[in-house]
Amino acid sequence: MASFKTDESFLEKISIGAIGTQQVFSILRQLGHQPIELERGSMNYKIWKKIKIKRIRVPDILCVDNGIRIESRAKTKLEISMSHSTSDPERGWDFGMKDNDYVALVVCEKFGDEPIDWKADNLVQFISIKELREAEKQDRVVFIKAKGAQEGFEARINWPAGLASSEGTVTEIDKTIKYKTIGGRTNFVRLTKGGKTLSPLVKVGDKVSPNQILASVIKAQQTIPTAKVNTDFFLANLSSLTLSERYAAAKALSYFNEKKVITALQAKLGDKEEHIYVKLEAAASLSRFGVNDGYEFIKVCLKDNYLQNVLESVIVLAEIKTDTACKMLCDILLDENVDAEIRAGAAWGLGEQQNKSALKAVVASFNSVETNIKIEAARALAKLTKNFGNEILNSFEKATPIERPGVAWALTKSATLNLDQLISNLKDLDSRHWVSFIIGTHGEERYITEIEKLKNKDPEVYFAVTLLWKLMTSWAHDLKEY
Repeated sequence: MASFKTDESFLEKISIGAIGTQQVFSILRQLGHQPIELERGSMNYKIWKKIKIKRIRVPDILCVDNGIRIESRAKTKLEISMSHSTSDPERGWDFGMKDNDYVALVVCEKFGDEPIDWKADNLVQFISIKELREAEKQDRVVFIKAKGAQEGFEARINWPAGLASSEGTVTEIDKTIKYKTIGGRTNFVRLTKGGKTLSPLVKVGDKVSPNQILASVIKAQQTIPTAKVNTDFFLANLSSLTLSERYAAAKALSYFNEKKVITALQAKLGDKEEHIYVKLEAAASLSRFGVNDGYEFIKVCLKDNYLQNVLESVIVLAEIKTDTACKMLCDILLDENVDAEIRAGAAWGLGEQQNKSALKAVVASFNSVETNIKIEAARALAKLTKNFGNEILNSFEKATPIERPGVAWALTKSATLNLDQLISNLKDLDSRHWVSFIIGTHGEERYITEIEKLKNKDPEVYFAVTLLWKLMTSWAHDLKEY
């Protein structure tokens, strides 16, 4: 039980970070920027348990339009704070960051019982790394010592700030910031905290939102600079001495389909001294341009001696949403000589790609012996129901008894199927079992107005479905002994 709780707690932390980063990404788009995910996996909560990938440490997001990198920090309670190690420089709060990078703060709130049930606030606030560093050097911060092993024996640095607790309008700024809430109350924020003097970040008449930083030792804003960069900016970074800059450049250059870019990326593939992950990003960019050198390099990486490099290559393929990349993932998924975790990764990747041509391979993979392959294939098929529900229902009709459980589970996640479509699949005893499962799992409210059709067509399936509905809506459903 302790292990299960640990897994749930870890998933919850991953989810908060991913949901926060997704919101920052969305806000950047609304502001007119062109963000891309820089740290792979920062926007989803997929956990690779058996093969651990040690990635290049980079900020979560890169804006291709202005070259600014952004580290997303999702908080359950807003404060400007970072974990920090005084003994290991690689665990310092600003390791790998540049002065013109930004931190984005966003609050996440719980809304359900599942570890992934978190929602991000609409308010995202940006702070420059340069300002954070200057405040630290000028002793405008508060150091908080680690309390013990639960915090990884790491200290925290806090940049004191005063926050709005509710929506309102600033009415006065003196020794405090006063603002009148929409309910008519007058709230105030002190301009000192932790022995540090705070500077007001708002003026009289400004509208304020909950969790907005009204005063701090540093500047917090709701925008980032808009000055543009061009191809040459990223080409220069492709030759940088800093690994993270070369990595970001190789990724960003996929948005500049120019002859000089292709030449530079091809040269990068031939650089024997370059990090494999930089070369993989260069290969991905070339593949998106339709340059075969990219695919050929990825094929070589798929035969690497180290499984973490192979898995990273599979994940890169998942991001290259082309028919060629889809075919490569299908081949990996169905190759019984490939490691099971890699095949499971290929199944996951096909779900990410949303390519109809993957359906046959995903269904066929339910014949695998390894459970993890079947689980990832079912999850992938569930994602594919969003665009290909009817095609997957056709796959159910043709599926073997071994394949049907995975297809049926995926169909329980479809929001588009109607009862007539499902009734038409009542062919044999096995299909009747799984159609009962699909309809029953969808819930009574979905089909209650037309359930009589099922009663007339197949009374036994009708009985199974209504029994399942009764069990699932009972207070005793999911009752635990602990």
